[in-house]
Amino acid sequence: MKDAIMKDCKDKMDKAMLALEHHFETLRTGRASLGLVDGVRVPAYGGDMPLNQVASVSTPDAKTIAIQPWDKSLMGAIEKALLAANLGITPTNDGNLIRLSIPPLTEERRKEVVKLAHKMAEEARVAVRNVRRHVNDEVKKAEKNHDITEDDRDKLLKDSQKMTDDHIKKVDEMLAAKEKEIMAV
Repeated sequence: MKDAIMKDCKDKMDKAMLALEHHFETLRTGRASLGLVDGVRVPAYGGDMPLNQVASVSTPDAKTIAIQPWDKSLMGAIEKALLAANLGITPTNDGNLIRLSIPPLTEERRKEVVKLAHKMAEEARVAVRNVRRHVNDEVKKAEKNHDITEDDRDKLLKDSQKMTDDHIKKVDEMLAAKEKEIMAV
């Protein structure tokens, strides 16, 4: 019982960390990142398909994302989907390849992106704390039902707090690294 509670706690906190990593990938930092086009869906073959299922997406250099459709007839649809995705980048089409050139960010825009990163990090911290609260409630309920002893309860509460502190520290480290990446000119 004790091990299952702590394993569940760790799994859920790790998922919050993975979600934060994914959110950070979608931030535009002035560098080409495939995370920028992750959410783009292209109307193709009778439905909306993810971009990576209709084209090869790569970053040939730090400032460019290259998209090469497997089916040339989808070039227009991909270009429209990229424009509709509101990435703030205009695609250029040479007939074989669609390029997204990442412009350098202005100082003002960098500060806005940093604020957004802080907001994402705070959401991750809240998610981690909510997991801790849920686990603490489970532990107290288990003790009330005489499934665990008072000593076990105290140890589990202490362990969940330590795990929470560790995950929040990781969130802060990830935020600091992302902030440094965003502010680098």
